[in-house]
Parts: sequence; C-alpha cells; structure tokens
Amino acid sequence: MSDLPAPPRLTPVVQQSTPVIIAAAVREAIARGDFPPGAQMYETQLAEQLGISRGPLREGLQRLTQEGLLVPIRHRGLFVVELTPDNVRDMYLARDAVERCAVAVVVAESPLATADALEPLLTQMEQAAEAGDSEQVGECDIRFHEVLVARSGSERLVRLHATEVVEARLCIHAMGSAQDDDHRRVAEHRTITAAIRSGDAAEADRLMHLHMTDAVRDLLRLADRPEAEGTG
Repeated sequence: MSDLPAPPRLTPVVQQSTPVIIAAAVREAIARGDFPPGAQMYETQLAEQLGISRGPLREGLQRLTQEGLLVPIRHRGLFVVELTPDNVRDMYLARDAVERCAVAVVVAESPLATADALEPLLTQMEQAAEAGDSEQVGECDIRFHEVLVARSGSERLVRLHATEVVEARLCIHAMGSAQDDDHRRVAEHRTITAAIRSGDAAEADRLMHLHMTDAVRDLLRLADRPEAEGTG
C-alpha cells in the first residue's frame, strides 16, 4: 500500500470576532469624519445602525478606547478624542516614532523600491494641489505614509500605524488647507522621498521628524484660532 501524499500547506483562515468587525466599522466612520473630534458615541443609536446588540458593541468600542480614539468621561459616556494641544503632541509623538522607524528600515533594505512605490502618490498629490483639491491632497498625504510604513515589512508597525492614520485624518479634517499649504506639503513629501532614494538615512530621518514637527505646529496654530474653539 502506497503512502498517502502529503497534505497541501494551507494558510489558516483567520476569522474576526464581532467586536473586531464593529471596532473596524466605527474606526472607519471616525476616519471619514462622520464622528468629528469631541463627538459623543450613543450606544443605542450605534447598535441600531449596525443591527447588533449592545454587548458586542461595547466590546468593540472598548477596543477603540484602548487605542485612544475614544475617551470615556465619567457619568457622560464615550467621546471621540479631541484635538487638544496635549493630544495633538501625543498623537504626533507616536507617529514620529513609528514612521522614523519605518524610514530607517526602508533606507537600509529597499530605498529605491520604496521611493518608486511612493512616486505615483507624489504625482497624484501634485495634480490635486494644482487643481486646488485640498481634500485629495490630504488623502494622498495619508496614503503616502501608509505605503511608507507598509514597505517596512513590519506587521507591528503597520498595526500601530493603523490607529495613527485615523488620528491623522481627524487632524487633516480639522486643519483644512490652503493652496500654498498644499504645495508645501507636496514639497515636503518630495524631499523625504528623495532622501530615501539616495539612501541617506540621517537626512531622511531628519526630514521625517521635521515633517511631523511642522504638522504639530500647524495644528496648534489652528487650536489658537477663535473659530477653532471646540476642536481642542
């Protein structure tokens, strides 16, 4: 009797729990701006919209609380994180650490391929800036950083960055933009890409840190405007 052939190697199927799916749906809604900074999350309303019971909803919202996207206020409920000066600094402290780490990896391992992967996004960003489409500039900006971190090949960096991307969208929606700002953002991303392409780790690190510092400065300036009262 002949031996049975070895079974094929299959990748295990990953099944997501209901709370994970709920957290992803609410996270995406926050990223779209459906729930702006400071918005209260009403459990009854959310459960009805999602067609679920409040038990798994609470578990899903707890995940977002652990990520820092939702903030519990005693006797009041859960709220989307506000863009206070302290929160903004803390958000970008985390982004700075993750993205500079990703830059270090890609410069060491795949500078040319990473720069090539970023080029189409730079082109799209430039076209959007020329057209005065600040919303699209912002989306290209976020996608640029997602691709950069993904190119590191680190699942943990990508996972950490996922929450930061939602926070980045909150910040970009809050900041708005002007055409001069859009062109400045394009230029900053071009110089970062050029440093990566050249394999200059120190310069790429310096430029990424400067990019994050500039974003914090712009957001804090927004927070000081009287019309921005309520955003932090």
